[in-house]
Amino acid sequence: QVQLVESGGGLVQAGGSLRLSCAASGRTFSSLDMGWFRQAPGKERELVATLRRSGRNTYYADSVKGRFTISTDNAGITVYLQMNSLNPEDTAVYYCAGKIGSLSTWDYWGQGTQVTVSS
Repeated sequence: QVQLVESGGGLVQAGGSLRLSCAASGRTFSSLDMGWFRQAPGKERELVATLRRSGRNTYYADSVKGRFTISTDNAGITVYLQMNSLNPEDTAVYYCAGKIGSLSTWDYWGQGTQVTVSS
């Protein structure tokens, strides 16, 4: 069974940066496609970024492109989301997710970490 645990959220001023971490147990990210999602109050959960298990292919939502970077450590145990130039619209609970099949639904979810950006 895979468990994902996020950390690194918090309160930051607009224009600031945060780095979220997602630690895995039970499986390394080399066998999973990984993603970061977020959900703001009153809004649906949205996909922010993905990283294919190859470690080479990434996807970013238009709203974060050029500001956020998804990456993993060499051991394939931790996935990061580096968030720069944050603005209040980035305020949300951020979730780490993983899936076994590239075309399947997301199999594993973390508990979420709150990111709040003040203006």
